[in-house]
Amino acid sequence: MTTASTRTLRPARRTAGVTYAVRDIAVLADQIARTGKQMLYLNIGDPNLFDFAPPPHMVEAVHRAMKENLNGYAPSSGISGAIEAVRAEALRHGIQSIQHVFITSGASEAIDLALSALADGGDNVLAPAPGYPLYSAVLARLDVEARPYYLDESNDWQPDVDDIASKIDSRTRAIVLINPNNPTGAVYSRATLEKLCDLAVKRNIVLFSDEIYDKLLMDGAKHVSTASITSEAKVVTFNGLSKGYVVPGFRIGWGVVSGPGDEMCDYCDAIRKLERARLCANHPEQYAIQPALEGPQTHLVEMMQKLTRRRDIVTQGLNAIPGISCVKPRGAFYAFPKLDIDVPDLEFVKRVLQETGVVLVHGSGFAQKPGTEHFRVVFLPPDDVLRRATQLIGEVVAHYRR
Repeated sequence: MTTASTRTLRPARRTAGVTYAVRDIAVLADQIARTGKQMLYLNIGDPNLFDFAPPPHMVEAVHRAMKENLNGYAPSSGISGAIEAVRAEALRHGIQSIQHVFITSGASEAIDLALSALADGGDNVLAPAPGYPLYSAVLARLDVEARPYYLDESNDWQPDVDDIASKIDSRTRAIVLINPNNPTGAVYSRATLEKLCDLAVKRNIVLFSDEIYDKLLMDGAKHVSTASITSEAKVVTFNGLSKGYVVPGFRIGWGVVSGPGDEMCDYCDAIRKLERARLCANHPEQYAIQPALEGPQTHLVEMMQKLTRRRDIVTQGLNAIPGISCVKPRGAFYAFPKLDIDVPDLEFVKRVLQETGVVLVHGSGFAQKPGTEHFRVVFLPPDDVLRRATQLIGEVVAHYRR
């Protein structure tokens, strides 16, 4: 006789390690919102939820493509105009020895394809801590170890190259770089990137360079594309339209594979196999890529004025709270404040949410350094929301300091 317990469908073991802190905390936020509490969302990096909009000429290009019935399947690697626009953009950034360009459903799919084509079960990939949780989620599904290396908070969250070197072994296939960084907003120096490229070439390791926030820079920061440092390094550069061009819902991103052609041809073929297996990325939305990259960039001026002002509101407000310290970000739209009070970050974030309606994300969801407690703040919302949110956060911190 069978019972419900013996018939319960067992999920794949590989899913046990898959977590995504940004969306996971939203589940609790939805429960609290249903009680009628006023919510202040500082958790998801979606500029469209606030007072940001994409360039009109880019949207018009997609509209025109849809009206012309370009709604069928696209080539697996992407339409030619999009691929050539991405290639030209990479060349403008100094990337040479380009071996393959592929268009994907957001940069997230490019990351998934590139990891899946490279690493086998039992391999390891070095990923930044703190860092974007997508990488650990994909690696968990692939049964590949996500081996953390730590960013140096005392050095504006730059990667610690010595720490990275100490964690490489014979099963290390890649090093992930997120620059500008999510969740810290750090912009990596050229000197740091040069050391990382030298290390990758010496150890024959691929660099995965996530540059989705490369247009969002503050205080005169200069973004250096990793692959521009040297054509000897094997690099996959990820980017897309979601952040700088304010269309995360288009789900359009890409990967650029560069480096020594004779050493990377098999890997490029593996990526192409996976591209074909999933058919193609969104077709009409690919027509936004060329006008986005080659058209007017004026929307970025207003966008960065707002983000710089809002960054200052958040960092000044948080640094004024005893028990919190915050390194000023220079890119993207995130800050990663440190809690100097005796409380686990998840407990703190839940209490802030339950008592004030301010939605944050706990630092442990981004693989922060053990022994530290942080939380991530998105400073996309309007000025008044950010001022109110930092005030409420301070009130909760005060309870712990009594």
